[in-house]
Amino acid sequence: MRDIRRPTTLAILIAAFATSAGAQTPPPAPTTTVLRAARLLDVKTGTMTNDAFVIVEGAMIKSVGSGVATAPGAKIIDLGNVTLLPGLIDTHTHLLQNYNGRLGGDDENMLNTVATMSPAARALLGAKMAREDLEAGITAVRDLGNSGWNGDVALKDAITRGYVVGPRMQVSTRAISAAGGQFGSLQPAAQALIEQEYAVVSTPEEARRAVRQAFYDGADLIKVIVNTGPRVVSLEEMKAIVEEAKRVGKRVAAHAIGDTATRIAAEAGVNSIEHAYTVPDVVLKMMADKGIFLVATDYPAEFYVDAGNEPNMPAEKRAERIKGASGFVKSSAERLTRATKMGVKVAFGSDEYYNVPGYTRGQASLLTLQAYQDAGMSPIDVIRTATMNAADLMGVGSRVGSLETNKLADIIAVEGDPSKDVKALRNTRFVMKDGKVIQLPSRTP
Repeated sequence: MRDIRRPTTLAILIAAFATSAGAQTPPPAPTTTVLRAARLLDVKTGTMTNDAFVIVEGAMIKSVGSGVATAPGAKIIDLGNVTLLPGLIDTHTHLLQNYNGRLGGDDENMLNTVATMSPAARALLGAKMAREDLEAGITAVRDLGNSGWNGDVALKDAITRGYVVGPRMQVSTRAISAAGGQFGSLQPAAQALIEQEYAVVSTPEEARRAVRQAFYDGADLIKVIVNTGPRVVSLEEMKAIVEEAKRVGKRVAAHAIGDTATRIAAEAGVNSIEHAYTVPDVVLKMMADKGIFLVATDYPAEFYVDAGNEPNMPAEKRAERIKGASGFVKSSAERLTRATKMGVKVAFGSDEYYNVPGYTRGQASLLTLQAYQDAGMSPIDVIRTATMNAADLMGVGSRVGSLETNKLADIIAVEGDPSKDVKALRNTRFVMKDGKVIQLPSRTP
């Protein structure tokens, strides 16, 4: 006869499982890393610390200072004769595009991309561009449209989950626009392609619906194409967009060029105006008063086509910039000078979406910083556009944008002294994001 007092094998297993489930196994202690370098740039004060160190614990900065620093069990990384500074932030990019100037300009490339590339192909392209950004020292971006049906959301999620390597992202999904988006002339049968890239609106109520749809699709912010040629989003539509976004604590970036479009964007109260290659003083004053950022997507003069010379990059790099390149560069620099004198906050945005021969995506993106310096901005102010200012525009200034205790360990090291010449930012020798070291490509001899 079976002894019912003896526990069965099943009962023993259940008891063992219950015991193990009830016991809380403490999580492993975060890894500690000490970075050492010849210099560290404080982007807030503009001062340089020599014989510098940063102690990183897990994903966070634990301590920053000068001299010898140790931590029990820490991994020591001695970077040598480099300058440490916060990871750079590009507030206007398009990682799921990589146009080829040999195919023509924006119209030809956009049509080719949308009509021939599958969403999967564009996402894989975006993964490559994202890695190249990060390897160049760009640790965060705002990706502002032209990513197909939510391809930017898929890329952001893939980076967050560790499927691919790239910068932290804020995304806008499809940009809101007037009829046609930024496409050139299309026959009626081809106009169905427009909705793959743009949410077209023609009334304030349609604008509200487009904002709600964007957030449902996973947008972190709203991108609006205020004008493309004679097609302009109305002030009433813009106000509806801004009101709907701000109702749920989200931000609005406005592509706007010229007096009318920039005025509409500023009056509606957007958070940033992108490009604004031509903009009147009255709008700049409004931007300064309202705290609206200028995302100046300029390019160095040396990379424009000079008459009679072989171009260093595709002439179609910027559709708005082809006519009278030298005059355009001068006027762009002049409007940047006016903006800073009037107190307008400037954030770095590359608006990079072409393949530039001889440069990775990240390297080409950083050329914009040289354009700011060429326009008269001091090197430290240029660096702030890509660190503190950019972080503030994205609403993450408490987490990134400077090397301080309790901020995320997004850290880069470059050769030379970028506080004297921002060209030094092209010489990235070390990248850390979230406390993790990013493996950089081998340097060519």
